[in-house]
Parts: sequence; C-alpha cells; structure tokens
Amino acid sequence: MRTIVISGDDPETVGAIATGVRSGGPEQGDSPLVGYDARQLPAVADIDGKPDAESLEALAQILDEHGVYGRVRPEQKRAIVHALQSRGHVVGMTGDGVNDALALKDADLGIAMGNGAPATKAVARLVLVDGRFSTLPGVVGQGRRVMANMERVAGLFLTKTTYAALLAVAVVLLAVPYPFLPRHLTLVSSLTIGIPAFFLALPPNDTRYVPGFLRRVLTYAIPSGVVIGAGVLTAYLVSRGQGDPTVEARTVATLVLLALALWVLGLAARPWNHGRSWRFWLVIAMAACGGGAWAIPFARDFFALELLNGGQLALAAVVVVVGWVLIEIAFRLIGSRARHPAIS
Repeated sequence: MRTIVISGDDPETVGAIATGVRSGGPEQGDSPLVGYDARQLPAVADIDGKPDAESLEALAQILDEHGVYGRVRPEQKRAIVHALQSRGHVVGMTGDGVNDALALKDADLGIAMGNGAPATKAVARLVLVDGRFSTLPGVVGQGRRVMANMERVAGLFLTKTTYAALLAVAVVLLAVPYPFLPRHLTLVSSLTIGIPAFFLALPPNDTRYVPGFLRRVLTYAIPSGVVIGAGVLTAYLVSRGQGDPTVEARTVATLVLLALALWVLGLAARPWNHGRSWRFWLVIAMAACGGGAWAIPFARDFFALELLNGGQLALAAVVVVVGWVLIEIAFRLIGSRARHPAIS
C-alpha cells in the first residue's frame, strides 16, 4: 500500500506536514519530504470524453517518482486518480472539500470526512463520521471478513440450487414422484446450509480479497450440485426399481442427500487443521444431528423417515462413497486453479 499526499496548499507546506507523519512515495528515510509543484504536472487531455492515454502515462511516470504534491487543482486530483488506475492500482481517495469531489467520485473507493462538504460526502462511498483515519483498518477488516466468509457459504447455497433444479427437471421428464417431502428438505437444508452458514459467516477473517468471486464459487458448486443430484436420483430410482415403497425410497434419497451435502459443507469449512479447528467440529455436530434424526423415534416419525434394511443401506453407502470421491475430485482438480485462499 502506498500513500500519496495531494493538496492545494503550497508544496513546501505540504512537504513539511508529510515529513511530520512520514507519508509519501519513494522518498524514505529521515530526509525531509519535498512537495512537488502540481503546476509542473503534464496536462491530461480528454479524447471523446476519456483521458488521453499518452498524457496519463506521462503523469503516471511522475507519480512513480514523487509522493507529495502541492498546488493541485481539482481536475488534476481526478487526473492523478485516473493515472494510478491506468497502472492497475486500486485507488482510494480521501478528502473533505468540494475540490475533492471529482477525484472521490472516480476513485475505486472514495472516503469523505464526517465534517466535509455535503457535496463531497454525497459522492463518497464511505464517510468517516468521526473524521479519524485510524478507523480505516477496522473497515478493511470488516470488508475482508464479509467477502471471505460469504465466499465460504455461497457455495453451499449454489450447490443446493444446482441439485434442486436438476432433480426438478429429472422427475418431470421421468414422471416419478419427487424424491423428498418438504420436511426432508427442511432437515437437510438446516443441517447443511442454514445452521452452519450462520456460524461460518460470523468469525473474523482477514484473508485478502481476490477478484473472481463468482467464478471460484461456481467452479466447485456446480460440479458438486450435479454429483449430488445424480447420486440422489440414482439411489432413488434403484430403490424404487427394487420394489421398495415410496416412503423407503425417499428415506434412501434423504440419507444420500444428507451425506453428500455434509461433504460439501466439509469442503466449505476447510482447512480443518487436523481436527483442531472449530469448523471441523461444526461439521461433526451437524452429522451427529442428522444421525439423531434416524436414531430417535420421535424425530424419525416427525421427519417421515424409515429404518432401512441391509440392502438399502448398502445402496446408499455405495452411492455416497462414489459421490464423495467425485466431489473431492471436482474440488481438487476443477476448482484448484480458481480456489480462494480462504478455502484450501
């Protein structure tokens, strides 16, 4: 991260203040920082309403060499923002006066002071109510937590969307009863999405945001959803083909869905740190609750589940193991190039 001081005040004044707080660009060490007179900056011409690339490049060259500027006009502040953006930088601009409004509006993140001009606060994306720069690290931390944690849980929701759509189309084409009752989906969704997503979205997470949120999520959510949908449909149709009643076939499908969806939850909860992470125990707790739905007679009756015989359990086990392997392969191979550092 680099700090550049731009001000409309005299360059010597700006340089003295920057020296006091040790701000600036390449100038380091104990030597005083010298303010660059912005009246010597090259003018940035507009061509068809867009900044000229050549003049922006000339301005960017100077910005690489100096970090403190005085006598900067409002349009020059905006040109400085554009020049930095042309080099691929993500630019944040802070200010409180009307002369900062143009640059604040075009910056990637415009930050206005709480006591600033109304026009400046109107175009800013963030207003520091107390006017303290020390608030910004906490803001960055909150943003990183939201983005990284949402990426964890987004895959759970998109996986469900994928397999739900696949099953809806399949049962219509095959003209068979839907493999689940609403209470079955309530059980599975609560244990694999609703409850764990609540906990996964809350903890601190300082993982730096990396562009490509949707692509990364889809690369493992869609293959996982397809595997789950195919596995559930296979177990359900085979069970019905063996002559099992619909209620037992639905129980087999629910067991397969729960086991495969818990594996996807385990992927979202990684890294597990060899069982020392609370996320690992969260997955174990959800699996235990799922087992309790079959083990406790009241819960089994409430969720319309049946105790399965050996053949039905073997069918479910084979489908689940194959599904686990395919999901793991998809996660490691298809998503390995795009996976976010928070999910590894």
